[in-house]
Amino acid sequence: MKQATFIRSAVCSLSFLLCVHIVNAELLDRGTDSHGNRLIYDRDLNITWYDYSNAANTWQNQMQWASGLKVEFGGTVFDDWRLPSTTDGPYVFGYDGTTTAGFNITGSELGHLFYTELGNQGAYDTSGNLTSCHAATPVNCLTNTGPFLNLHHAPSYWSGTKHSEWADAAWDFLFSNGRQSAIDSDYEKLAIAVRNGDVVVVPEP
Repeated sequence: MKQATFIRSAVCSLSFLLCVHIVNAELLDRGTDSHGNRLIYDRDLNITWYDYSNAANTWQNQMQWASGLKVEFGGTVFDDWRLPSTTDGPYVFGYDGTTTAGFNITGSELGHLFYTELGNQGAYDTSGNLTSCHAATPVNCLTNTGPFLNLHHAPSYWSGTKHSEWADAAWDFLFSNGRQSAIDSDYEKLAIAVRNGDVVVVPEP
């Protein structure tokens, strides 16, 4: 009986480790820059995240912050940073991940990071039912941050995409509940920078 219990425990532990590995399989910590912030490469989207959350500010100011960012890493200065992109379109709210606003949306870079790469669940499932993370006080569905050290559950993060139908609005993403929305660009939100490609040159096999 003890042997069977040990085997079951070992299998469960192995399964847990395997699941954790799979969730973060496409996120690679490339190391830190001269300020001690991590550069994390997403192999799935071929983008590099700069693991630093800029203090809440307006959309325009955050756009300027990202575009003016210079990151020294491995003897190279990278200055082609931007805010994460979101697929623009008419504001349609939903839960199944097929709409432009709402929950379980993985088509934006922030949504892809939250749901696909980090494996978090939103406050609502794809049928519109409340999930377990919604029961927390305050609500915090950012339970897995993977290799990131500086992600915040609130306030929301600006994307770099304006909303084409609403004047002076831009798309944002809230990590505390996994909600994507569009809001007036004069509101002050957090920002995280991203760039296309890797910061490490991987030799051809």
